[in-house]
Amino acid sequence: MAQPAWQDPVLLPLDTAPVPEYGSGSLADLLPTLAAGQEVPGFTAAIPELTPADRNCVFLIDGLGWEQIKAHPDEAPFLHSLLPTSRGGTGRPLTAGFPSTTATSLASVGTGLPPGEHGLPGYTARNPETGELMNQLRWKPWTAPKVWQPHPTVFQRADAAGVHTAQVSAPTFEQTPLTKVALSGGSFLGRLSGEDRMDVAAQRLAAGDRSLVYTYYSEVDGKGHRFGTDSDAWRGQLMYVDGLARRLAEQLPPRSALYITADHGMIDIPFDEQSRIDFDEDWELRAGVALLGGEGRARHVYAVPGAQADVLTVWREVLGEQFWVASRDEAIAAGWFGPTIDERVYGRIGDVVAAAHDDVIITASVNEPHESAMAGVHGSLTPVEQLVPLLEVRS
Repeated sequence: MAQPAWQDPVLLPLDTAPVPEYGSGSLADLLPTLAAGQEVPGFTAAIPELTPADRNCVFLIDGLGWEQIKAHPDEAPFLHSLLPTSRGGTGRPLTAGFPSTTATSLASVGTGLPPGEHGLPGYTARNPETGELMNQLRWKPWTAPKVWQPHPTVFQRADAAGVHTAQVSAPTFEQTPLTKVALSGGSFLGRLSGEDRMDVAAQRLAAGDRSLVYTYYSEVDGKGHRFGTDSDAWRGQLMYVDGLARRLAEQLPPRSALYITADHGMIDIPFDEQSRIDFDEDWELRAGVALLGGEGRARHVYAVPGAQADVLTVWREVLGEQFWVASRDEAIAAGWFGPTIDERVYGRIGDVVAAAHDDVIITASVNEPHESAMAGVHGSLTPVEQLVPLLEVRS
């Protein structure tokens, strides 16, 4: 609850922010662990609970976090029944990484690196070379992919080591820059229907003595953004994807492990002024800010030269009871983006980083009308956004 005007706000201490389990239990650790079990050179098993398999398939369901599966046993009976298998039978989730958003998480999955190394630290981030905001999901404005993210993917390294490697997804993703920098390597097989993706993933899994196959479904996230996770449309997608997961699990060839995971969870935010703080209408938050990046629950704030300290002070005073508000160096020191930060990535992180604690977002109604109208959102460090499943089926 907000303090009376004559009292200083009670700021959320930065050390109360949950830090992703980089190095032992984050999305970035999944493929390196699987590749290590397939004896791909240069990898070690970062998630110790997982048992090696000759054939590994990762099914990533966009937007379906750990808390959402737990809360919907009737709509997702198959996925719910697998909760005890998560993370090698410990019944525990993984952490997505910060921010818990698709571009960042997919890059973490595919490269096996935390955001501070792969360099996609949010939905939008400043390009220090141009001073422009770079949308890392839609890749606008155009930026040379291999300059922005130069590290090889786990798929490329596995393919070079003789592992049969494939991605099965919607055809529209084949040539996107995000796919090229995060998920390329081996074969890409585009299929429109979810059922076809499951069938082809199982076929590709069986095609090699050692196989690494990735498949993806996006519409749980899509319906959550548009209608919220308390909607019939979202629950319908959950029921559908539960059937897809069962379909794939029933087709696993021998010596296979299927891992069902997600890139983030999701939280519904009410449409009221207390829950949706409009940056474009708030003169205090705008003062000294050159660019607003990130997304509603994980903001990168880029100050005009010389105004960094003042912007940090104001954002803490205005938002510090509801958001963890850190300077760039504080967020890095806290480990939000991983244990190390590549030099090329440092300037992409905001001068101020604001991660939501309460059920609240910072919208930008003028500059981000589409994002500001979303019912379901994500991005921060809270469990409902950060925790993702690692459900397992073996043959």
